[in-house]
Amino acid sequence: MSRITFYELLAVCGEKLAKKDARMRNAIISEEKLVITIRYLATGCSLAELHYNFRIGRSIASNIIQEICEAIWIELADKVIPQCSTEKWIEIAKGFQTCAQFPNCVGAIDGKHIWTKQPPNSGSMYYNYKQYYSTVLFAMCDANYCFSYIEVGLYVKSSDAGIFTNCKLYERLVDGTLGVPAPCAIDETNEKYPFIIVGDETFPLSENLLRHFGGKQLTPLKETFNARLTRARRYIECCFGILANKWRIFHRPIDLDIDVTVTVVKAACVLHNFIRTRDGNRWNDEKLDENINLEGLAPDTTHRGNPLALSARDKYGQYFVEQKTVKIIKIANKKC
Repeated sequence: MSRITFYELLAVCGEKLAKKDARMRNAIISEEKLVITIRYLATGCSLAELHYNFRIGRSIASNIIQEICEAIWIELADKVIPQCSTEKWIEIAKGFQTCAQFPNCVGAIDGKHIWTKQPPNSGSMYYNYKQYYSTVLFAMCDANYCFSYIEVGLYVKSSDAGIFTNCKLYERLVDGTLGVPAPCAIDETNEKYPFIIVGDETFPLSENLLRHFGGKQLTPLKETFNARLTRARRYIECCFGILANKWRIFHRPIDLDIDVTVTVVKAACVLHNFIRTRDGNRWNDEKLDENINLEGLAPDTTHRGNPLALSARDKYGQYFVEQKTVKIIKIANKKC
């Protein structure tokens, strides 16, 4: 992060972290506490390394990290990951329309296992199918690689679909309190298309959540839809990649208690958005080839979906095919 961003972060959290000097020793200043936490998150160093570099006890370093991460989450969560309104969903949809050429898309979702040490007396509760101990970060992002929703600490033995159906995002999507806009027309078409979230093949198909067509022998319509959905869905994969490579604590087991680990993950996601909106760069995304070979990309699953969901997916597939046809005609006319 830049110097300006660091001191802006310090100004937001500094008052909450300030301590008075004791009679026997001076208190650690807020600026040093923030530096210790940022170094721990950004380098993935151990508490022992912080102990030697900053000449503080390992338990004190652990307490500082917990204190700073809690302050970051409390002070910034509602500002950088606010609850989306209808106007915000429309703004996110415009971003996906511009960057991924997928209209009426309000987010891409996926889950990520955060590597942790084994919690004491936990048995196999936190042992996942990848054969290491973890906690789950479930997230949704926009087209600027910023998180628009996160939930940490979900049951690690569930699939992404199981995690999704147990999170608050799914509850609000089902009961209609998420604020997703009503279906609307795209471009000059008279047909109304629902606003949707995109996910991979593990998620259940519904009217507001689309995934790939399964199978190997796909029609041109299905191949075109899969390619366009992949273009939109890759934003959440890239978002996790940016998060893990900026905060390299995610490259090794987090050596903190599981409750503190959850707080650290939440703070890292908040810092990701905070820094991304101030110091982040935006490159022109390379467009995916719509004729890409997608064989085996989306294996068939049991989540077939209801008639409304199937109709929505077919409708988008037909729209993308018509767009592709118009584009080919325009190119041919230019050559003539």
